[in-house]
Amino acid sequence: MTSKASAQASRAEYTRRMNRVLNYIDAHLEQPLDGAELADVANFSRFHFHRIFAALMDETLGSYIRRRRLEKAAFRLSCGQDETVLETALATGFGSAEAFARAFKLRFGCTPSQWRADTPRRMAQQAAALDLRPSGQKSNPDQVFGNLDQASQVASAEDDVSYRATKGTAMEVRIIELPAARVAYQRLIGPYGPAIGAFWRNRIAPWMQSHGLSDATCYGIAYHDPSVTPASKCQYDACVEVAEDFPGSEKTDHQVLPGGRYAVAHFKGKPETIAAAWTWLTREWLPSSGLQCDDRPCFEMFSAAMARDPETGEPSCDICIPVRAL
Repeated sequence: MTSKASAQASRAEYTRRMNRVLNYIDAHLEQPLDGAELADVANFSRFHFHRIFAALMDETLGSYIRRRRLEKAAFRLSCGQDETVLETALATGFGSAEAFARAFKLRFGCTPSQWRADTPRRMAQQAAALDLRPSGQKSNPDQVFGNLDQASQVASAEDDVSYRATKGTAMEVRIIELPAARVAYQRLIGPYGPAIGAFWRNRIAPWMQSHGLSDATCYGIAYHDPSVTPASKCQYDACVEVAEDFPGSEKTDHQVLPGGRYAVAHFKGKPETIAAAWTWLTREWLPSSGLQCDDRPCFEMFSAAMARDPETGEPSCDICIPVRAL
């Protein structure tokens, strides 16, 4: 192995180990998180772990954990969880409602109750953050993911009207059980928008073709709301479903997307209307459904080979929102 290839393999291993830590933190935010335990998850030296984490993530471990706890709490409040502020605090690792309220106001400039009440105004920004726009033919990666890099437009109340007018009727939403899916993924950390399209086009599509995965199911997962998380800290996973025996790759890591109950709506239309479709689902359909979001990630699911109608050129995907009873 050349020195250049060796260096690339080493950096990829660091990325995989750090991704394991980030995934572990997000799955255990309600529990005490010890630096030594996290170092073991990453198989890094306990003595040096804090320094390594800060160097790779550009923030300290403690700062990252506090930020993610507050962001998860903000998400739970935004989703209309039928729980008290104390229940939200305990579910995200805070010892009391008072400590939670102080930290929340310091971070977001308002109380948790005010944040919950202000949810409708932020829905549009959340929808734009999840704006994945697949399109194309499998034979050409630039075409397959050509619309992913269109600039995200912030949806508004008027977008709901324009979306309904474009579609003629509301989207049909199915409540179904989706199986867990094993995926190979690459993670992008940074601002959403044009970078996501370039990520799929330049890194994921060539990798899919070289591994015979052009027909595989793809998932786009934007974990963070850019109105809550600093743009430079937003995380996005480009995922491709693979078999249990699919070999590892130095370019990708593996994870299992949780199965369970999802509200699924099929989107097909002009790329610029998908943000409004997300907004309609979260602002109009969800509150009247008798359901609420749970803590699993939302995603868009599509087949790269079938992502665009060959006759109309319109992109399509399934918008998937994890739900549970109110």
